[in-house]
Amino acid sequence: METKTVKKELPACPVETTLMLIGDKWKVLILRDLLPGTKRFGELKKSIGNVSQKVLTAQLRDMESNGLVNRKVYPEVPPRVEYSLTELGQSLKPILDAMWDWGEEFKAHNA
Repeated sequence: METKTVKKELPACPVETTLMLIGDKWKVLILRDLLPGTKRFGELKKSIGNVSQKVLTAQLRDMESNGLVNRKVYPEVPPRVEYSLTELGQSLKPILDAMWDWGEEFKAHNA
């Protein structure tokens, strides 16, 4: 049986494409927390905060299907799952850095 990858229709606007991939609040926080390195599911849930397990799982699966996140399952009992950024995911660092800088400036001017 042949497996075919279904390509999503991408928007014409590059900004819209980027937002489609990381425009969710949780996805940006997942990226932020995986930039320093690999984390287990529980570590991500704890560091992100008020996200349900269901939503975090769905966001991680979506990011994995878009090639932003690697998921590694260890054959142990109980299963251990680790998440890390792919090279494509790491390439979003300048965007997150710019968001950080902008947020810092905004806070400084509105404190």
